[in-house]
Amino acid sequence: MDNVKQLRDKQPENEKITINLGFVDLGRIDLLVQEGFYSNRSDLIRTAIRNQLESHTGVVSQSLERHTMELGLRDYSAADLEALRDAGEVLHVKVVGLARINADVTPELALQTIGSITVLGALQASTEIKQALADRIK
Repeated sequence: MDNVKQLRDKQPENEKITINLGFVDLGRIDLLVQEGFYSNRSDLIRTAIRNQLESHTGVVSQSLERHTMELGLRDYSAADLEALRDAGEVLHVKVVGLARINADVTPELALQTIGSITVLGALQASTEIKQALADRIK
């Protein structure tokens, strides 16, 4: 058993969503896939979403600035939070994308240093951290 390695230590880099489409739209998507414009349904849907988001880049940028939010991936480690605690500061997490609270962060440290969490996208943290901060997660 010493030579067995776990393959799934890392969290996924994306989030799965479910959408409902009418049969006609679905058929049109399948036709485009069959004709080779896209490799599969997901490829078309991802491309369509990216194109739509790109058309709203200015609005997203203004909103991020107005709400003082970070865009992308933001990791919070025990060292980050200990430095905040030692400086007497409280963190207000505002992320559009993915916010991760590392496994080395204890619920006690999180409670001492995180004042609020607002994430548009996904928050990855242990169940214990999420329970401890439940009243601070918006």
